[in-house]
Amino acid sequence: MKTALLRLALGTCALAASAADVSMPVPGAQNAAGERVLTFIAKDPPGQRCNGNLQVAAEIANTYRVPIQLLPSSLAEDMPAPAVFYGNQLIVADGKDFNGAASYQIVADVLEMEGVAKQARSGLLFQGAVRKDLDTLKASIKSGGK
Repeated sequence: MKTALLRLALGTCALAASAADVSMPVPGAQNAAGERVLTFIAKDPPGQRCNGNLQVAAEIANTYRVPIQLLPSSLAEDMPAPAVFYGNQLIVADGKDFNGAASYQIVADVLEMEGVAKQARSGLLFQGAVRKDLDTLKASIKSGGK
């Protein structure tokens, strides 16, 4: 068990280190107050990974106090899509780590390492029946609606 936890911790550190190595000029990477913005770039029209990433954005908003923007690729030319950035720091992108498919844990790990504040209370997405409905929706997205 300790070995598995150690591997998980080292894997998370390696993921964060590899993501930190890539920086791109993301439109709106900071808000007017100078805070880094969590940016989700979706393909036009959205595909399966993009829809899943939007669900991750909703989950993150329920947990963290971070500005989030959702951009179609037409407003982020020359950027990979789907992709997720924190400020200019790449987290996931098409053709790179995780091939553009984000997960709550991947994004949360980066936000935790950056010391992003959490919401005083988690939102409805993590409560009972709402969580069950969200998990059903996410499963439907992953299976292509089948």
